Amino acid sequence: MISLNDYLYNGDTVLKILHNYENDLRIQSESDDVWSRIDEIHADYLRGIIDVLEHNDVISSQSHRIRGFYKYMSENYPHLAFTFKGRIKSLIRSEEKFNRNLIEAAEKLYDRDCDYSVEENRIQLENQLAQKVTDVRDLIAYRIIVSLPKCHAPEGEDAKQAELEALYEIASKLPDFMMKQNIRPEKVAYADKYPSKHIPVFIRKYYKDFIEYPTNSGYQSLHIGFYDMYAKCRFEMQLRTKQMDDYAEIGQANHKQYEELQEKKQKDRIIPKGMFSFYDEAYEKLRLLQELDLSKVDVNMFAAANNILINDICGLFRGRLIHPYEHLSSMQNDLID
Repeated sequence: MISLNDYLYNGDTVLKILHNYENDLRIQSESDDVWSRIDEIHADYLRGIIDVLEHNDVISSQSHRIRGFYKYMSENYPHLAFTFKGRIKSLIRSEEKFNRNLIEAAEKLYDRDCDYSVEENRIQLENQLAQKVTDVRDLIAYRIIVSLPKCHAPEGEDAKQAELEALYEIASKLPDFMMKQNIRPEKVAYADKYPSKHIPVFIRKYYKDFIEYPTNSGYQSLHIGFYDMYAKCRFEMQLRTKQMDDYAEIGQANHKQYEELQEKKQKDRIIPKGMFSFYDEAYEKLRLLQELDLSKVDVNMFAAANNILINDICGLFRGRLIHPYEHLSSMQNDLID
């Protein structure tokens, strides 16, 4: 079994690690193992990350076009404070997500009565797995966080309600603006099951409204996925109020709580051990990543005293930032010029 952990102790850069890991997976995919196609799928997934990291001009172009919406907001919502953040998912989080998606996809497709040794069934399962595990929409993600300062809140009105109304209004303008930037919004099945009353009907199909339909943890946000027709990649945008962002970052819906929930789910195996080698390996790879001692890792531009005190300059663990912008509720902005 080849795992990401094998490459984290040689002082290499993140890109060097990705290239080595991808290359070794492709070599392994040429073996006679009945499930070797999974290694090829994994290598293709890593290639997508490599392409994003290596083609800085594409990311810069994407960020610049999205920056145009920042300018639009600064002109049309001068009383709002807001922040634009962007990040590329970290290597460790990306690897965890691939293996978790692989486990979940296999469990959804698993049929106890099916003979997976039959070539037709195996190929069908592989093709469905390939589609599911590589359909990652948030490898690149942007976040818009808005807040209405009390000094600008309408007198006698509910400031939180005014803030929320502004957020939904901004969300209604975003898809059309992006289309003009050669960035296409993508339809999500979620919207059919949970239609938002606050998103206009003609764009409702693009949004996951976790404000009207919060998760079990209480997490609230608007999510919309896009396909950049110039960069040839997907990305996700999240729109929140500052209060929602605080709850997601330092409240009960923070990422640590999410990880612990995922780890609990992971312990409940549905497919018996030994049935699929790739399924067993995905479990083992997740375990190795979750037990990783970051203080012993030797990756260029990364250092950690322990798993809490971390200086991640290279995007190994916390991701790589993409041109953040901030508007502090001023009446004019130098980016407009």
